[in-house]
Amino acid sequence: MCRAADLQTAVLAKNDEGARDLRARMAARGTALVNLMSSPGSGKTALLEAELGLARERGLAVAALTADLATENDARRLARSGVPVRQVLTDGLCHLETDMLGRHLDGWPEQDVRLLFVENVGNLVCPASYDLGESLRVVLASVTEGEDKPLKYPTAFGLAHLVVVTKNDIAEAVEFDREAFLGHVRQVNPGVEVVFTSARSGEGAGLLLDRALAVADGAAPHRPVMATATVALVEDGHAHAHAFGLGHGHPHAHAHPHPHDPADAHDGAHDGAPAAAR
Repeated sequence: MCRAADLQTAVLAKNDEGARDLRARMAARGTALVNLMSSPGSGKTALLEAELGLARERGLAVAALTADLATENDARRLARSGVPVRQVLTDGLCHLETDMLGRHLDGWPEQDVRLLFVENVGNLVCPASYDLGESLRVVLASVTEGEDKPLKYPTAFGLAHLVVVTKNDIAEAVEFDREAFLGHVRQVNPGVEVVFTSARSGEGAGLLLDRALAVADGAAPHRPVMATATVALVEDGHAHAHAFGLGHGHPHAHAHPHPHDPADAHDGAHDGAPAAAR
């Protein structure tokens, strides 16, 4: 009889294989993939829209793919920046997987891009277990979510290459304790950079873009201790631990397959309209 743990391991192993393939594809295209993760309502879309607008002003070739359970609302917002945007609808699945991405990156965008921003499903549990072949993994949290967010979601924050704090313009109003938050980040991911931003006031404008460009140009991203420890375990042969679930037993890695996504009905790479994929 197939145990749930065995099926879970098989799903993650298949995704890891897809991540290696996708990472190689992106490298061959000269594109760095940036995986953005956060809880719902963090302000991730607002910040990304602003960063895409800055990229276009600078003449940088970038694109964005945004994932949601339903609606094309976020893709429409991001398309206002004028860069190629595509929507992926997960039909209820709470995270992206590499095969979902791969199907929507064949021949899209048509021109070469330096950065492809992937706005993952709003969730800090499920997406944390899945490598998307990214060059840079970014976790965002708003000042309204509480200083202990990194401790509540140690896998998501512990494997981040960069942590972005959003809505910092209202930090004082909500009595956000900056030092407490930074201390909690250090507990789960020592040495990771934390940047403070506000899409409304413009604070930190361009920081996410700059960090992504640095990685695209060859700078090595931060190496989380959690990821390093996992590699050591596997190489020593003492455990078969998935790189994105160390110490947490794959907190929410799903064993069930996601629904099939039929081919796109249209492509908004040129006209600014998002191309939806189900």
